[in-house]
Amino acid sequence: MRKKIVAGNWKMNTTLEAGIKLAKELDASVANANVKPEIGIIIAPPFTHLASIKQVVSEHICLAAQNCADHKSGAYTGEVSAEMLKAVGVNAVIIGHSERRSYYGDTDQVIASKIRLVLDNDMKAIFCCGETLDERNAGNHFAVVKTQMENGIFGFTADELEKIVIAYEPVWAIGTGVTASAEQAQEMHGYIRKLMTEKYGKDVSEACPILYGGSVNAKNAAELFAQPDVDGGLVGGASLDPAGFTEIIKAR
Repeated sequence: MRKKIVAGNWKMNTTLEAGIKLAKELDASVANANVKPEIGIIIAPPFTHLASIKQVVSEHICLAAQNCADHKSGAYTGEVSAEMLKAVGVNAVIIGHSERRSYYGDTDQVIASKIRLVLDNDMKAIFCCGETLDERNAGNHFAVVKTQMENGIFGFTADELEKIVIAYEPVWAIGTGVTASAEQAQEMHGYIRKLMTEKYGKDVSEACPILYGGSVNAKNAAELFAQPDVDGGLVGGASLDPAGFTEIIKAR
């Protein structure tokens, strides 16, 4: 059975003090809600918070970073390496988020390099893929996601895929309040799993969690998560509310 996962991407929000408070409140909220132990819970605070938050959350909350450098080390001012993240207790890294692709020019090749470094440091990679509104309206959404998959993760072995979680995030639904319908989400998740089956075989495909990201909230989570190929969510703004995020987790 595939792992069910709900991940919260805090993006560039909260000061360190506010972030520690949020993490503690979420930890307590999840504990009080008696969330199923088999559900994976991930939070991705800003870089500046990671070491401190690692000290205040329970083991059932996995700590992720929102990005990492595409080089191992060296003269790359302002960058944070995968090795540095591993050293402060990070367990996973979000790679290829649409905001990184569009605002900072992360190409498929850069994304693949980052994933390689994440895996080499024994962390999980949460690989993001998804189309823009123009690409969907033009009928190119499947082709766009296929290219991102082929260039981003299809260079890794079947064994390495065990450390990769896929997150489908339609760019037109991120932070807009617009959510892909449950049918649209399932259609793309099913297509992604089909691509995985063609490349790696059914066993690998069936074991790979595919998360939906795009304005997930407590009201729409249950319907999205009920789809057969939607294994959880990559949650943005709603993850900054401990009670609301806990409701999303319970929906899984």
